Amino acid sequence: MEKLYQKAIEAYLNSYSPYSHFGVGAALLMKDGMIISGTNIENASYGLSNCAERTALFSAYTLGYKKEDIVKMLIVANTPGPVSPCGACRQVISELVGPEVPIVLSNLAKVEKIVKAKDLLPFAFSNEDL
Repeated sequence: MEKLYQKAIEAYLNSYSPYSHFGVGAALLMKDGMIISGTNIENASYGLSNCAERTALFSAYTLGYKKEDIVKMLIVANTPGPVSPCGACRQVISELVGPEVPIVLSNLAKVEKIVKAKDLLPFAFSNEDL
């Protein structure tokens, strides 16, 4: 767990957030032991920004991993309590991460809340809605 936290912190420190000044880091533990991290990247055209959670997940899928390969996800930010993923990230997590995967929401002081992926977005939009 400590290594996962450290990778998330490294990603957090690489945040490109000159507009919001709200850095976020995320790290995925894969079943083969690989840790894949992501950070948030902002853009002057705000809609073109990408969150840390989605960056990590998109990187994992780019490397050939799938939802069944993800063992745990940790998200960290400089917040008073555990950071909460935005709605867009919750939607992406609901599709790209297995429903029982623990999602560790944390902050720089290591205050944590652990939830399952399925609990982040009740009534998530899915392929069954298409």
